[in-house]
Order: sequence, then C-alpha cells, then structure tokens
Amino acid sequence: MSAPARNTQACALVVDDERDIRELLVLTLGRMGLKCDTASSLHDARALLRHNTYALCLTDMRLTDGSGLDLVREISQLYPQTPVAMITAFGNQEAAVGALKAGAFDFVSKPVDLSVLRGLVQHALKLGLEASAGGASRLADAAGPAMARLLGSSMAMADLRTTLAKVARSQAPIYIAGESGVGKELVARTIHDEGMRAAGPFVPVNCGAIPAELMESEFFGHKKGSFTGAHADKPGLFQAAEGGTLFLDEVAELPLPMQVKLLRAIQEKSVRPVGANGEVPVDVRILSATHKNLAALVEDGRFRHDLYYRINVIELRVPPLRDRREDVAQLTDAILARLANAQHRAKPVLHADALEALARYNFPGNVRELENILERAFALADDDGIRAADLRLPEMRPSAPAQAAAAAMDPSRIDPRESATSALPNFIEEIERKAIEQALTDNRYNKTRAAAQLGITFRALRYKLKKLGID
Repeated sequence: MSAPARNTQACALVVDDERDIRELLVLTLGRMGLKCDTASSLHDARALLRHNTYALCLTDMRLTDGSGLDLVREISQLYPQTPVAMITAFGNQEAAVGALKAGAFDFVSKPVDLSVLRGLVQHALKLGLEASAGGASRLADAAGPAMARLLGSSMAMADLRTTLAKVARSQAPIYIAGESGVGKELVARTIHDEGMRAAGPFVPVNCGAIPAELMESEFFGHKKGSFTGAHADKPGLFQAAEGGTLFLDEVAELPLPMQVKLLRAIQEKSVRPVGANGEVPVDVRILSATHKNLAALVEDGRFRHDLYYRINVIELRVPPLRDRREDVAQLTDAILARLANAQHRAKPVLHADALEALARYNFPGNVRELENILERAFALADDDGIRAADLRLPEMRPSAPAQAAAAAMDPSRIDPRESATSALPNFIEEIERKAIEQALTDNRYNKTRAAAQLGITFRALRYKLKKLGID
C-alpha cells in the first residue's frame, strides 16, 4: 500500500505524544533537509501513512492510544520501503529489543543524542533509497543469489533460509549459534549479502585469535606514537567495516575488560582509537557467533549479561549436519564439484557404498569435517571413483574425551583393548592424542582455537604436540 510522494523533498513522519520532543525532532530533521509531518497518536499516524509516502518514521514507544510497537509492525508489513526507528526510554533494553524484533531498523534513547539521531537518519535515508531500487522486493522473495549458497533441501535449512530473508533487512544485531563446522560464517556472509549493507564491507574477525594486549588497538585503531611500535595511525576493525557488517566470530573468547569496551562502542556507535582525544562515529551492523553456550557463560559470570543481550537481539541457530542427513548427498556433490574445479580435474564418481557410509556417519565436525573427508578421499581415490574405504571414516565409537571422562568416573570401565597396549600411561597418552587430533580437525588445525576447545593454554598444546609427535 503506498501513495505518490507529494514533492521531491524527502519527508519524515514523527510520532510522539510529547510536544517538546516532536518540536526537537522536527527542528533537527529540518536542518538535515527533511520536511516533517507529526502525529501524537497511533490514529493520527495511521491516517498520515495512508495518504503519504515517507522516507523515514520515528515513533515513540508509548503513545496515548497504544504502543509504538504496533506501528512498527504495521509499517514493516504495509509500507516496507519506509524505514522505522523507535524512540525508547534510556536504559530500556527490553523495549529496544522488542522494537528491533518487530521490524524497526534501529532505535534511539531518550534524552535524544542529536549526533546519534543524525547518523540514524542518514542511514535510514540510505536504506530507503536502496529499498525503492528493488532491495525490499528481492528480500521478500527470499531468493537472492547469496541465499543459494546455503545448500540443502531439508526442512531445517528451509526454515533457516526463510528466517534469514526476514532478518537481513533489519539492522538488529544477530547472534548465530551452532556447533563448530556448521557454517556460521557462511550464514553471516549471507545475511550481509542479502541485506541493505551488501555494497559495504564484510569484516570477519576471530576474537580468539587476537592477543589480549592488542585487542583494543585491533578493534578501535590507534594513533601514531600511542604505544611502542605504533609508527603510524591505524584504523581498527570497526572503521574497516564502516557502512557494512562486522562479524565477531568466537565472541565468547573476548576477555571481560574488552567486553566492556565493545559494549560501549556498540551502544554509542562510536569508538575511541588508542591514544586519541576524541571518539570517531562508526556505522556498522554487528553479527556474532560462537560454538559455546553463551547463556551458560553469562550464568557463570564469564560473559557480561548486558553485552549478551545487546548482541543477541535476534538469535539464529544453525542446525548440525546430523540433524539434516538428507542434505549430505547434495553437499557432497557440491564439494566434489568445487574440488574438481579447483584442481582442474574431472569430478570423481561417488559410489553407493561411500554415500551410504556418509549417510550413517554422525559428523561431529559437521560440514567442515565433510569437506576435509572428501578432500582427502579426492586426493587418494583411484580413477574409478570414491568408495567407502577411501573416506577413512573414524569408527563409530564414543569420542576420546567421553572415554576419558567415563574412565575417570569409574576406572573399572577402562578397556585395555581400546589402546595399543594395556599399560596405563600409554592408554592415557592415546586418549590425549585422539582428543588433540579431533580438536585440530574441528578447528581446521588452528592451534589457538584447538587449545581453547580443549581447555588448555596454547603453550600447553604446543608441548603436547611435540611430546606426542603430532605434526
């Protein structure tokens, strides 16, 4: 439902039952070249929306005849090309989260910070222009080219693609949960590419791979001479993602002091480079992910609850491969085609026994493990194709950590036949070897992440690798 614009000058709709707030917003938007219509109630706002087209709507949370959330939902459904932002009471995190989930692209707190408001308006106008150019209809169809990268015809993947199409248009922070190897970064890239920020940069960062003493500089940048080795000004990851998306992978690895600074940067939409006197405004969308249980870390006090609620406005769960076994054949075909193309070879035939073995396997390492298995089989298979033996799948038995835990609880359960020898030291060494090799496989041989998964330091892992002769 829409109506032709009254003139070429962009017009905004301001909805608030406080006259002083309306006048402040009208004055601020007028200085940015925007005409404004105002409404003090849901009834008046709906009447104006029926007869006019708006480049932006700002609405208060509480109105005389209802909730601004209702207006957000109606605009998202009936006028999808009009970005809408919510004005909330300071510190009312629940209201802000509700607005974003209802379809608001952003929110601003009272008392209104005019610099934050100006940045929000500029972003809203850019969103509106891209939507009118066809972005909104493309998202509504949920059939953008980036979405095709999420392979699988299972119900779980169909649900995931449908949800992605909805959240891509929003600017709400999204937390992507899932086991190691399920494709959380691919999901994040898809959200970026299908959204209104697709023309901007996508900047992924592995939070577990940055030394703690360098985190502030890496995230926020630094000024020349601010510390030893700072020979020139350097922009941080936030500045690098300006106008686009910053993807915080393994966000659970952030130390608590950095969590405080990250929370402030997200809330204030500005960063202070190390050694700088002032802050730099930034316009980024935050996506985050981890394979850990972030809610449990919050309960344990290892992750700040306020940061958790700020990045977890919308939660997406990526299903493990064992929960969508019907997708294994399609994924296998696509991976083998990609490997063959990269190596300029013909795609090998996957024999029935190999496909059956893959269908039975649980894939603790998920899609990443499937890729590794097929890459190894592709390299070692004969000319007649890939057979089950070429896959070299691990035996279907409890994982090494599970065996170790069971043995610790009940020593009588130790079975010498599970090791190369009945000697206890060698048995324990074999358990360590299996656990380390599995962690390395899960993390694509990233030793920092493998050490974190095992719950040991990087130095301890390096010692054990040397001791066990693991290359």
